[in-house]
Amino acid sequence: MPVAELVGRPGASRSVRGTYELPGLELATTGTRADDAVEVDVEISTIVQGLTIDGSVRGRWRADCRRCLEAVDGVIDVVVAEIFEDEPTEGETWPIEAEHVDLEPVVREAVMLALPLSPLCGPQCAGPEPDRFPTAGRLDEEQEPDPRWAALDDLEFD
Repeated sequence: MPVAELVGRPGASRSVRGTYELPGLELATTGTRADDAVEVDVEISTIVQGLTIDGSVRGRWRADCRRCLEAVDGVIDVVVAEIFEDEPTEGETWPIEAEHVDLEPVVREAVMLALPLSPLCGPQCAGPEPDRFPTAGRLDEEQEPDPRWAALDDLEFD
């Protein structure tokens, strides 16, 4: 995105709004929906060191419930506040290259950090069939605990 009209003019600003398709935004089983675009609404402002980007990124995500594996979807609404500089600091600021800034890595990072790691379809989700597939931590009365874990019974904490 060209920013030549802003560079060197402290206090100048410009709004950027649009929808962008950014394929490949996913973590394990959670990701953005292929048919939905990500909405970007930011203000680019000039500061002494470079430029600031302040605004929001919105989109939709889709995943499988971590307990019952049913489809779950939700909304991402992230606030972004980043600095672009001619000589960026690794991991802290972004580069201004030939009076252009690339918003795609900023938007990708914001969306990826907002994706839920292991979503639930609802807080009451018990899983597929809790009586047929009990969690590993529960023991029936006739089951003996694994003897390899017996030493843990002797541990005492203050």
